[in-house]
Amino acid sequence: MKQHEQGGGSVGSLITRRTVLAGTALVGLTSLAGCLGDEEEQPDPITIESGQICDNCTMEIVDYPGPVGLAFYADPEDVLETQEEVDDDRPAQFCSSVCTYTFVFQNEDDASPEATYLTDYSSVDYEVRGEGDQAEITSHVEAEAFALADDCRLVVDSEVNGAMGRSIIGFSDPDDAAAFEDEYGGDLYDHDEIDSELVMSLM
Repeated sequence: MKQHEQGGGSVGSLITRRTVLAGTALVGLTSLAGCLGDEEEQPDPITIESGQICDNCTMEIVDYPGPVGLAFYADPEDVLETQEEVDDDRPAQFCSSVCTYTFVFQNEDDASPEATYLTDYSSVDYEVRGEGDQAEITSHVEAEAFALADDCRLVVDSEVNGAMGRSIIGFSDPDDAAAFEDEYGGDLYDHDEIDSELVMSLM
């Protein structure tokens, strides 16, 4: 950075310009933080327990391979079909990334999730089992295996299946996603590029 102004500007004018630029940058960062939300206020992911059914398709989540998901809502009763003795404050839980997105899109007129989590395959030791049409990726349901969907690079419609067949597989490290796509095919997306039409095409 230059330490003086060219063209005869004074030190006073330089300080003023720096002050203005710093103030502008601060306002910009504040606006950006408002758009993204305060990460500290977002709920932490939970472990999906044995016996928990998918809130989209009702399959038992831990019985199937592939990425799973969580969606936290401020008022879960707006979207969850709760029964007696069911914890109304729990997140919506899903057997697959496809079910996760399907549920969120189907309920977007009633509520938007405070946070959506997907299995982060950059953070787990996963395996791809089988070959060809039978290839499946392992499931990981522990709280520490999740990452915010916003933070993931997604491999869509690769040769590797999840619980619902064709899948959306997330990686918090974009290089891991690119390497997976190189090996198993598919297309790379960011979370905000996934739409209901794309999800429907996977069913």
